[in-house]
Amino acid sequence: QVQLVESGGGLVQAGGSLRLSCAASGGTFSGFAMKWFRQAPGKEREFVARISWGGGSTYYADSVKGRFTISRDTAKNTVYLQLNMLKPEDTAVYYCNAHRAIPSMDYWGKGTLVTVSS
Repeated sequence: QVQLVESGGGLVQAGGSLRLSCAASGGTFSGFAMKWFRQAPGKEREFVARISWGGGSTYYADSVKGRFTISRDTAKNTVYLQLNMLKPEDTAVYYCNAHRAIPSMDYWGKGTLVTVSS
């Protein structure tokens, strides 16, 4: 049973930093794209960043480009999201996602809350 467990959220002042972690277990993740999404209160879930498990190629939403960095440690089966220069509008629950197209597989964590005060 694949499990994704996020951690590292918390309360931080605007301009501060946090590092989120997503510990993956219960399977092998070769061929997966690992992604971070977020959902702010009253808004739809939105894509934040992705990284390929094998090659490490990355892609970011425009709203976080230059401030957030996604990385992975394949030995630890963990994906990270470094959040820098945080803004109040970054306040959201951040979710980890593992996705594979063929065969189709899609897993979600339960999320970790990030609150940025002004």
